[in-house]
Amino acid sequence: MKHNILTIIATAAALLCMGSCDDFLDVTPSEGVSEEAAYSDPEAMVTAAYASLGNDWYTCPINLWPYGSLASDDALKGGNGISDTEYHAIETWSTLSPSTPGDYLNELWCALYAGVSRCNRALLSLTDYGNEKLGEEQAKIRIAEVRFLRGLFYFKLIQVWHKVPYIDEEAVRGLTEQSVTNDMGYEELMGKVIEDFVYARENLPEMQDDKGRANRAAAAAMLAKCYLTIAYGNGYEESTGYAHVNREYLKKVLESTDYIINSGRYALEDDFGDIFMEDGRNGRESIFAVQHSNSTEDNTLYGRSNWGNVLNGCYGIWTRGMDFHKPSQNLVNAFKTKDDGIPMFDDYEADHNTYPVLGAPTSQKWDPRLFHTVGLPTFPYKYEESYMLSAEENSMCPSTYGCYTSLKEVPQRSKGETVSEDNWQCFAMNDYVIRYAEVMLWRAEAFIELGDNPQAMEMINKIRERAKKSVMKHIPYAADQCYIALYNSGPQLSQDEMRKRLRWETRLETAMESERFFNLRRWGLASKTLNSYFDAEQHSCYGEVDYAGYYGEATFTPGKNEYWPIPAEQMRTGLYTQNQNY
Repeated sequence: MKHNILTIIATAAALLCMGSCDDFLDVTPSEGVSEEAAYSDPEAMVTAAYASLGNDWYTCPINLWPYGSLASDDALKGGNGISDTEYHAIETWSTLSPSTPGDYLNELWCALYAGVSRCNRALLSLTDYGNEKLGEEQAKIRIAEVRFLRGLFYFKLIQVWHKVPYIDEEAVRGLTEQSVTNDMGYEELMGKVIEDFVYARENLPEMQDDKGRANRAAAAAMLAKCYLTIAYGNGYEESTGYAHVNREYLKKVLESTDYIINSGRYALEDDFGDIFMEDGRNGRESIFAVQHSNSTEDNTLYGRSNWGNVLNGCYGIWTRGMDFHKPSQNLVNAFKTKDDGIPMFDDYEADHNTYPVLGAPTSQKWDPRLFHTVGLPTFPYKYEESYMLSAEENSMCPSTYGCYTSLKEVPQRSKGETVSEDNWQCFAMNDYVIRYAEVMLWRAEAFIELGDNPQAMEMINKIRERAKKSVMKHIPYAADQCYIALYNSGPQLSQDEMRKRLRWETRLETAMESERFFNLRRWGLASKTLNSYFDAEQHSCYGEVDYAGYYGEATFTPGKNEYWPIPAEQMRTGLYTQNQNY
């Protein structure tokens, strides 16, 4: 698909520059158009709504890696010390306030509401001009796409802030968007999001010709994620977790994912490493992903690059690797396996500072997914033996953040850089919003809470079977360090044992993919897990290098830190009520 793109100026919760397109360009964008002309071109309005998915920056990444990873036990901030960016408050929690990190919180709020604004205006354009310009059937599909996008932006807003103003296209038409408060309750808000995904599921086609457009499976998956989220409560620990499970919502998780599982269109990739390779974009495991490209693909100067992850290149490997999003020692330890190939659930932290060394296998074995997720000193960077990682040379600030690096969101070094000037480099990696393995894990979680252990175990073991096979293609150099086995199945296992397996598998499979904190919150385990993590992680060392001592100041406060404070800049409008205890 080759789009003609308009630069559209619209009033939003905040104003952001209108961007380009989610697909490849072969024309020069126009300088600007009048509001009337923009509204009368519904196809361009839909394109602008899609473009908001990629109009992010490291200060406001729409994939939410600071909020899902740095805020959890998966990752340390990284970079050149604790004052490098405003994200230190995100990972330590104790200094978090409406003004700390005020700029970044506000930028994320603005970026997400800019996406909402584009969706609302696209819906008005489609309502007024869709049938005339596109035909009734095409207009109906485009409306469903835009409602999917609006649901996605709102889901992320609620994930971060809990209490947000709900602005729809009728508020825009009626010019009341600037007076909407955030007093709508959590379940009502989520209900609005669910309505968008239900509409999208019922009106989107099974497949789309254009990569990156939402289809029925994407809507069904996001619907399942909504139901899974609200099935455990409102997110605050006193009213969230296993004691608050809503079985009816979990049944809807199964109903929503039945279509995906039975469609035959999606499956696990054969090798775990294939999912996170640049040439593996839009494979059979990708249900929905934000599309990115480089300049050789789309004939632009810089490409449609992934600027949200721009900081996360490895120091000393990439021209300007900033060394952010550093895997934690706790995460590395979670990949340990026992003699029987099963995770070390209860004692994985007993020997805290443990790590594999290339060519020096020990009795400690590891889940193969470790070597696809974490860049480890002495091992190749992203499988390429011409780029070996060094503890001394490939960490910007090892005495603060250690010596590990993140692998999933970056391409292989030999693939080159999308941009490598003006103190930046960035990548053409897609951002997964939903992949098939996550859908399997959601189903397994629902089966466990509904008392069907065998079906849950079947899902979990399929994922472990794939991990078991993910050695010889990409990481043969680690073969003597890996050992993983399937779980013994059977209904005799307690629900608590099954939950433990599900939680562990979810962490290992989706580590560093911006989901960990939100999973802990849903399970009601955030404060217990994170405060224990802070106590242990501050004593980390790699070789002779001690690091992570700053976690001595970290504290997660339940009843407060489950959500982030509404930015001070937004509170100045006088329209909003602040989240509790901020």
